Amino acid sequence: MEKVVIYSRVSTTHQTTENQLSVLNEVCERFNYQIVDTYIDEGISGSKGREHRKEFDRMCKDMVRGKFHRILVWDISRLGRSLTHLVEFLNEVHSIGVHLYIHQSGIDTSTPTGKMMFQMIGVFSEFEREMIRERVKVGLQRVKSKGKKLGRPITLTQDVVRNVWKLKDEGLSNRKISSELNISHVSVGNVLKLDRHHA
Repeated sequence: MEKVVIYSRVSTTHQTTENQLSVLNEVCERFNYQIVDTYIDEGISGSKGREHRKEFDRMCKDMVRGKFHRILVWDISRLGRSLTHLVEFLNEVHSIGVHLYIHQSGIDTSTPTGKMMFQMIGVFSEFEREMIRERVKVGLQRVKSKGKKLGRPITLTQDVVRNVWKLKDEGLSNRKISSELNISHVSVGNVLKLDRHHA
């Protein structure tokens, strides 16, 4: 009997995970899966990083420990709302040899079709990051064309600050963010010291 876990998340305290769990439990009964744990994050946005989703974090740690072989979720948005974050999570899942079942999309990464779907997500994720790099590059060129000196005040434009926080939320390291946005490590650190609500 295959050992599986269920992950469920709702964004607000007014929502309930009851329907998600009911359907996923029925799936487990149908396929004769053994549920070894259920992880529930309530009142937490999918845009939040892993450190803010305690049950998601616990599931990832249990996955590394080899506690289960498959994760069942209601839909892909339960795992997160960032393409980059989803792809990074999938890569971790695959590297450990765990499969992912997404009920609403009918995706099962143990099948050829499921693997192909996530390969396409990876393509779109790279496209999104390339667009961020291009916007930053165009912005710097526009400032330079106006005769302004490029320096710390320029690299920390509002657009760059937003993109730094966006990539940080997706789990990228400061060094990776520096490389992606073509700004210094010091600039990345300075941005993350700011109140993000003013970004």
